[in-house]
Amino acid sequence: MKTGTAATLSNVFLDRELSQLTFNRRVLAQAEDSALPLLERLRYLCIVSNNLDEFFEVRVASLLAQGNLAEDPGLAASLARISAECHNLVKRQYEILNTEVLPQLQKAGVHLVRHSDRNEAQRAWVKEYFEREVRPLLTPIGLDPAHPFPQVVNKSLNFIISLSGKDAFGRGTAIAIVKAPRVLPRVIRLPDNLSKNGPSFCLLSSIIHSHIEDLFTGRDVLAYSQFRVTRDSDLWVDEEEVKNLRQALKGELQGRQFGTSVRLEVAKNCPPELSEFLLDQFSLDPSRLYAVDGPVNLVRLTELIDLAKQPALRFPPFVPGLPPKTANTGIFEQLQKHDLLLHHPFQSFQTVVDFVTVAAQDPQVVAIKQTIYRTGMHSELMEALMNAARAGKEVTVILELMARFDEEANINWADKLEQAGAQVVYGVVGLKTHAKVALVIRREETGLQFYAHLGTGNYHLTTTRLYTDFGLLTANQDMGHDVNEVFIHLTSLTKPNKLHHLWLAPFALHNEILKAVRNEAKIAKSGRPGRIIVKVNALVDETLIRALYAASHDGVKIDLIVRGACTLKPGVPGLSENIKVRSIIGRFLEHSRIYYFRNDLQHDVYLASADWMSRNLYRRIEVAFPVLDKNLKKRVIAEGLNPYLKDNSNAWELDADGHYHRRKARGKQARFSAQQYLMTLLGSPSTDT
Repeated sequence: MKTGTAATLSNVFLDRELSQLTFNRRVLAQAEDSALPLLERLRYLCIVSNNLDEFFEVRVASLLAQGNLAEDPGLAASLARISAECHNLVKRQYEILNTEVLPQLQKAGVHLVRHSDRNEAQRAWVKEYFEREVRPLLTPIGLDPAHPFPQVVNKSLNFIISLSGKDAFGRGTAIAIVKAPRVLPRVIRLPDNLSKNGPSFCLLSSIIHSHIEDLFTGRDVLAYSQFRVTRDSDLWVDEEEVKNLRQALKGELQGRQFGTSVRLEVAKNCPPELSEFLLDQFSLDPSRLYAVDGPVNLVRLTELIDLAKQPALRFPPFVPGLPPKTANTGIFEQLQKHDLLLHHPFQSFQTVVDFVTVAAQDPQVVAIKQTIYRTGMHSELMEALMNAARAGKEVTVILELMARFDEEANINWADKLEQAGAQVVYGVVGLKTHAKVALVIRREETGLQFYAHLGTGNYHLTTTRLYTDFGLLTANQDMGHDVNEVFIHLTSLTKPNKLHHLWLAPFALHNEILKAVRNEAKIAKSGRPGRIIVKVNALVDETLIRALYAASHDGVKIDLIVRGACTLKPGVPGLSENIKVRSIIGRFLEHSRIYYFRNDLQHDVYLASADWMSRNLYRRIEVAFPVLDKNLKKRVIAEGLNPYLKDNSNAWELDADGHYHRRKARGKQARFSAQQYLMTLLGSPSTDT
């Protein structure tokens, strides 16, 4: 390389955690966008809160567990940088909430009324609600040697109160703790007859605040504050030692709510002595304290979005389209004629549900095999699999118990599936099964035939309406054979046989991607056009980044569409001047993974479950699969790549210094949103967009 020395190369890798936080900056920018409906802007604020919760529960907790900060200056410096960025994010988040979103919602007829804003009638109703619904469930705890500081559940709403005088027994118990009941809603709608110019709501925290003094008869409340603690929520079991992973996880889930404390949130007006007391109780240093100008459990404002019914304050409704059907033919007859490509959420996931449901009922189907990473608490797909098992079909489910924050739901499904007669396997010890594949084996005149579904997203009916993903339904027998080999590998733990088409992690996927990247570099060095387009959620694998830098140096034109963390720097002279990186943040969460290599006009297109991260490529079971039909290849490029490269409405471009800049229409250029284009192109004709 010209100037790409080892030292230069080491400097272009951004810290992964900081890169993830910059993604939240881009989401936060959506909440600032005055062109978006107000309730959707509030939703983006809640999304940032949810993302930060998980960031602290997993990433910060992992860093804190790595060692002693006093003995590791590098770790301490990294955490200090992360802390500074998080504090800035949170400060800006509440500024948007208080100065833009809530005032504008009030003007639009959605009122979130604080105690000081309530009229007499509203205060009377709130008091009655408190006495009837809230107070009976509260257990104020005055702290003394017999009443030590209580266990505080992860991310729960609590209050700390400073009291004067003496208690009923003549003792000076100065501090009390009140836990907000978890069974109560966090947003309460006031009766319509008490609201003018639109519905009025109040927060549970505000109701408790207003009546804290009623809980301490004969005592004066000197000060109080709501607070919330975030804990390490990563589950850990010794998978090499446990005899039953499901039973071990059940035990771990019970303790998740009380992991090591990593963050404390208090109200902005919390007195220093109370926040210091809480920091001491949770063994946190002051840098872990977040004094916020509003509710500490901001993510719970999603309840306000659900309760407020004004359509004008939301995105217009969208109805997914359905793929064209061949008249009077079923799904298996259709697939015998041609593969079926589905682009969610622009096209309905119901086709995949129907594929499994029909298979469960079809007497010619003898076996169904499926991987499950996330599927939710209620799932038509899982019900279909159980029905198939009860009907005597061979049903095998590779169910990932260690899918973070979905462990409990997956354990429940494992119990139900086994009771129905399905064979449930938990994947490979130490490797999460993240591949998204399903296989139907059907007895036909010519023998057993394979029908497969391969996708980039989970079999989760809720997220299929919110995440962009591709799915392929195919009767290609070589592809079906490959999928069957993957299932045999996962259940038997034997080395997989040679696969015709699939790239399987952790065995071949990383090497196959490297080979494809290096092939484009070889083509470019010979003077022919080299072209790579990749769409993933994250790009942080160092080996692949180095390969992309080398390909760029050799003349390959590279476009990377990376929604989240990206530790590659584009546009560095002598290193990455042929690489462009962009991130799309829109109405739907960009989730599809697409790998495109021009390959001398072969136009190789792979869809995958894997991001370009070391964990996906080395520590998970992942599948990348080719789109073989030429027309479907063109569709993936025309729907999954080109519109996103053209987007000047929801696109952010990464510069050589590691900063993102929003791309805007220039001059007379019309605004173009990839997601809006796809909604129009693929959505139902009845959709009101």
